Amino acid sequence: MAAPVEKGNVITAIVYDFETGGLDCTRCAATQISLHAVRLDTFEVMEKYSAYIYPYNKQSNIGKPKKKVLKNKYEDDNAELMDYEAKAMEYTQITMDMLYSMGKPLEDVCREICDFIKRNTLPVVVSNKPFMVGQNPGFDNGFMQQIMLYTGLYPEFCKLVRGHKDFWGNFQPINLDTIILSQLTFDNDKSVTTWKLEAMAERLGIDLDDAHDADADVTATREIVRVLTQRMREQGDGGNAVGSLALEKKEKLRDHFKI
Repeated sequence: MAAPVEKGNVITAIVYDFETGGLDCTRCAATQISLHAVRLDTFEVMEKYSAYIYPYNKQSNIGKPKKKVLKNKYEDDNAELMDYEAKAMEYTQITMDMLYSMGKPLEDVCREICDFIKRNTLPVVVSNKPFMVGQNPGFDNGFMQQIMLYTGLYPEFCKLVRGHKDFWGNFQPINLDTIILSQLTFDNDKSVTTWKLEAMAERLGIDLDDAHDADADVTATREIVRVLTQRMREQGDGGNAVGSLALEKKEKLRDHFKI
């Protein structure tokens, strides 16, 4: 018997999360990012990346050629610092001192994100490029677009991940939302009243030790996807469960159809 052919088109999911200085990506800063690269055939975590982001300035010339700066592009005396709202910083327990002492320059972080995705892209056809996964990723996607546009690396990022151009011709990365995945799984369960990350993790027996730390949130998000995907991949229970969506087999009425 011939040896089994190994699957040669394994897809990577990039599970990610931001901590930020506020909710508005047009004026608030990204303060921390975490990414996990997961191969979807085995759910092996191939690599992890996490970084605090050094405080950076607002930009108004998005999409225009970057101008040279005289001193340091992160400490221009005439530039206005991004917003770091006290409530958001208290919520994430990230301080400005932490960002100044432990943060990486924004351009370094964006370059490392692109390199991370490249390293963890397995041989795939174009239509199966890596896609992004998050808990409410519409929020995180806004900050990803912000930092990539600020550093001029958005065109490169767009080439690395799966997505499409919207009505205005702007590229939009495809994001799998674990909230939608949880709703598909548990909407028939009347005891589930919230789709928050902490609640879903508890429901599925997943540890979330340090909520609102980007890496801890990514770990929980990744595990939610793994557990729910495993349920989908397992054989059904024959349709006996309440609310089961198992397909009923109907008796075949004809042996053939006239064409």
